[in-house]
Amino acid sequence: MATVLKSKSFQKNLFFSIGGIFLVFAVCFSFYQYGREKDYKIDILHSRLQMYNYEMMQSLGEEGILNDSIFAAYTRTHGIERMRVTVINKHGEVLQDNNYKEVDSLSNHLERHEVKEALVKGNGYDIKRTSQSTHETYFYSATRFNKLIVRSAVPYSAELTESLQADSGYIYYAIALTLLLAIALYWNTRRISRHVGYLREFAVRADKGEELDRELERRLPDDELGEISHTIITLYWKLRHSEEDKVRMKRQLTQNAAHELKTPAASIHGYLESILDNPEMPAETRQHFLERCYAQSERMSRLLIDMAQLTHLDEIPVSSTEKTGRQSKTDLVPIIHNVLEDTALQLNKKGIHLIEELPKSIIIQSPLSSPEGILYSVFRNLVDNTLAHGSGATWIRIAYDNGEFTFADNGIGVPPEHLPYLFERFYRVDKGRSRKLGGTGLGLAIVKNAVAAHGGTTTALPTPEGGLTIKFTFNHV
Repeated sequence: MATVLKSKSFQKNLFFSIGGIFLVFAVCFSFYQYGREKDYKIDILHSRLQMYNYEMMQSLGEEGILNDSIFAAYTRTHGIERMRVTVINKHGEVLQDNNYKEVDSLSNHLERHEVKEALVKGNGYDIKRTSQSTHETYFYSATRFNKLIVRSAVPYSAELTESLQADSGYIYYAIALTLLLAIALYWNTRRISRHVGYLREFAVRADKGEELDRELERRLPDDELGEISHTIITLYWKLRHSEEDKVRMKRQLTQNAAHELKTPAASIHGYLESILDNPEMPAETRQHFLERCYAQSERMSRLLIDMAQLTHLDEIPVSSTEKTGRQSKTDLVPIIHNVLEDTALQLNKKGIHLIEELPKSIIIQSPLSSPEGILYSVFRNLVDNTLAHGSGATWIRIAYDNGEFTFADNGIGVPPEHLPYLFERFYRVDKGRSRKLGGTGLGLAIVKNAVAAHGGTTTALPTPEGGLTIKFTFNHV
């Protein structure tokens, strides 16, 4: 219920904010358009009177206009009913007026607005001014011709007043259009509010930890807002599944670690218990039991070290170098040579020949300040994996070409169905045999995580000659 009320409040705020802006604009535009239309009609009347002034001047000329009989005859036969026509010189003195024969009694017109504009601009008009002589309200329009100014005027009758008023039809049109736009705005704000309501309901339920289904997602419409909402919900599900996967992996790691540690711990406990329960045990048997305890403790130590490395790799942000910009440059060739020197005796003992196809230097970027240890473990785990599980291998090839490392052997290889899972933690192709060989099941997981921490990828493939090939890349300089 609270979500529905908030959704309606959001819709109301959005509707009134956008509608208010539009209404202010519509009112301002209406006043502006009203003034423009009124000015337009005044300009039309002014133009008509200007045409009358020009036609009279062209028909009569200055001499004819100044002739009383000619002027009186023209104004009687031409013009609008009750039109007043006045001829004024540039000093403002009235020379002719069709309403007054004794023009000398008329006052000076130099200060009249239309006359002043005509002297400056060539023509001018004045709206709704009362005549001092006739005491009637006129619309005046004056035109300057050299030394004379011809002024025509029409009285402000009811017809003229109505004709000069702006047409109110467009106002009704604007009101109708505003109502239609208000309906459209209401419909769109309601649609947006509905989307926001869906997302708010989804967020509230997710925040409370309630069970979420796909019902909200199915109710989203097929438009741009629906796509955005769908993307947000999809991102949530991906993050949720990612978190669930992390929790599952941690739980699985804990269970597997406990299982892997339980076997050597039980062996150590059994051997020591046998030694303590049999004080008269022969020295050779006692020595054998102690050696087995030591071997199992070594296995536990390796397992704990590998788990610590994986935990450290999990804590390295994937984009740490992009955010902080702190990167260290490391040459991998000396690290690889150190690994090969440390494992040379074991390789020789198993009759494995080393094929090295490396350049003099391979510089990579690392998010770690001292990455040598982690990078050493990558190549060491690859060699140890071949030593432990590459039965029958006669050679190991370490090559580098076009930014990609290739680590291959020609041992017994791995069945194709197991290749996608080789880099999972504690995964073993032959679980019983791997435990006998002392492996922890974390070596290749460390390889994958260490490579990923340096911006690379890892892939397992079968060697064409038989055996296992692992290809991987690093974030190179």
